[in-house]
Amino acid sequence: RRRGGTGRAAEGGTMPDSAQDESESRSRETSGGDDRRLDFRPGMGMWWEVTRSTEDTSGELFEATNWIEPQMPGPPVHVHPAAEESYAVVEGGLEVFMDGEWSPVNAGETATVAAGVPHSVRNASDKPARIVNIHQPAQRFESFFRDMHRLIHEGKIKRLPPKDPRSAIYAAMLFGKYPDEIRATKPPNQVFQALALVGRALRFRI
Repeated sequence: RRRGGTGRAAEGGTMPDSAQDESESRSRETSGGDDRRLDFRPGMGMWWEVTRSTEDTSGELFEATNWIEPQMPGPPVHVHPAAEESYAVVEGGLEVFMDGEWSPVNAGETATVAAGVPHSVRNASDKPARIVNIHQPAQRFESFFRDMHRLIHEGKIKRLPPKDPRSAIYAAMLFGKYPDEIRATKPPNQVFQALALVGRALRFRI
């Protein structure tokens, strides 16, 4: 399930070497403008540049360059029922969870996850990573990630994976909005569905 090749490397900049360099580096990270930038911090240690949007490809795929901070734990294990996902590592390295185990993916390598296969991704190293991430077909993944970006910046999701009940409820409601694109497997999807019901009962809005 892993094949060589760097995938399509998008134009962009480099990962900040330190917190002091971060504000200066942000202007170099992306070239597509604010509408192409999705920043998931502080909820997750990563930010994206959308390099091929759903509109760009007429729904064929959704592609983004991801800058991933060291020690990022990654999202809950999940599946994409009808879409393939790939991670082409350009710089650094990461680990992909697939077939029940974590496997390293290094610069120059690509991990591809077939539709319906439980998976996750993390950067367990002390170095940043840059990857090209593709969901194919695009479905509504771009809308999902834009909603996630917004909920994090509104303070509704504080961490992913969630560490507090409120974040867990909002994350469950987000997953519930996109059942054809993404479903949790760990914790089980039924747990997310129950949390989403709690959120609706509490009149939470995403």
